[in-house]
Amino acid sequence: MSSNASANRGLLIAVASATALALGMLAAIWLQKPATVALQSGTLLQQPRPLGEFQAVDQDGAPAGRAQFEGHWTLIFPGFTSCPDVCPTTLALLKNVMAGLGDDAGKLRVTFLSVDPERDTPARLKQYVQYFDPAFTALAPTPEQLKAIAQQLGVAYAKVPGATPDSYTMDHSAALILIDPQARIAGYLTPPFDVARLSADLRTLIDRR
Repeated sequence: MSSNASANRGLLIAVASATALALGMLAAIWLQKPATVALQSGTLLQQPRPLGEFQAVDQDGAPAGRAQFEGHWTLIFPGFTSCPDVCPTTLALLKNVMAGLGDDAGKLRVTFLSVDPERDTPARLKQYVQYFDPAFTALAPTPEQLKAIAQQLGVAYAKVPGATPDSYTMDHSAALILIDPQARIAGYLTPPFDVARLSADLRTLIDRR
């Protein structure tokens, strides 16, 4: 065999090896890349955003923080107990969603975040959320704690004065914040909500991860 032929053969082998290595690396990257999930009810973040530590108390007056979101999926719904329409309607819908999830309901929690620290005491929140579902929980932050939590979650809220000092209402975001089992902000579910579509989206996420 001539030296040229040997050189050509060596070159072909080197090219083939390099190609196989590149294809292997691409395959590995593809396999490690999480599949994209298209939601009917909202948007998943391309990269979940870690939830930082925060402080508040829950519906029982016990300290609450980031750790309570670990190990399960959570839907955080911002609202206030004096809300005349959106809040009770959404909580009633979430009760039906949980019922529709069947056995998967144990992998998801619903947490009501009060944006009305002046009126929403832990006891009032407990009575309110557990009217809809005994498994629902709540967060009762102070005004300063609420500001920090809302900034992390991307929740907007504002006090709207009423005819008297006590008759004010609260404008607030209506989106549900989706927290994954690693306590990361995974996405946002936006109204108008539909029980069937929301249940299907949540079941897909729970089963996938």
